[in-house]
Amino acid sequence: MSAHTVGGPSAPSSPATRRLTGRRVVITGAASGIARATAALFAAEGAALALLDRDAAGLATIAEETGGHPYEVDVTDEGSVARAVGDGARAMDGIDGVVNVAGVHLLGPVSKVGTSEFRRVVEVNLTATYTVVRACLPWLSEAEASTIVNVSSGAGLLSNSPNVTAYAASKGGVVSLTRALAAELAPTIRVNSVCPGLVDTPLAVGSGANVTNYALKRMAEPAEIAAAILFLTCPESSYVTGSALAVDGGRTFH
Repeated sequence: MSAHTVGGPSAPSSPATRRLTGRRVVITGAASGIARATAALFAAEGAALALLDRDAAGLATIAEETGGHPYEVDVTDEGSVARAVGDGARAMDGIDGVVNVAGVHLLGPVSKVGTSEFRRVVEVNLTATYTVVRACLPWLSEAEASTIVNVSSGAGLLSNSPNVTAYAASKGGVVSLTRALAAELAPTIRVNSVCPGLVDTPLAVGSGANVTNYALKRMAEPAEIAAAILFLTCPESSYVTGSALAVDGGRTFH
């Protein structure tokens, strides 16, 4: 049995309960991985979706599957983000949820990772999260029970691996940004982060994936992370804000 399958079925199989009926959610990075799984789950739970990604083909596919509104966008382009969010808000008649998933990974020692590469990782993983939140804020502020969920990483909670300085710094920044936003935007908007360990997505390819220090001895399925994002978007988490939820198979026991 492979390490990936140890512990039995890895993806939630509960039927949809339409917990997001009437919700209008922006999801970034929607063409693949965790964001794609989140889009599928949110659509099954009744949400209207504005789907942002720069992968036009993948975006078209998930939009067709979910009935979401697709917007081909580079999340580091502030003007494009503002236009896409505005178009999405008009298409959905508002926004009351945001899920920031778009991200990049970079492996390499400090001696090899240049400043320009470091900046690019921070720009995509951290600055773009801030950009998307700012663009959505006018609509989030007008809605009731608005939520923001930012996807960080276990590396953002504890950087205990070599060669991930840029990634860890950017994802640690997401955790701190989330807490600062939670303090500033309360009580109108709840803001939380999800911190996955290794997930079976294209981002994990070439990451030197090793689950020997994971209590559950396997990578997560994207649907498992999507389930945590759903929880933080639903009324069940109504008293949760500013949290950094580790969904990492016991990687570090934070």
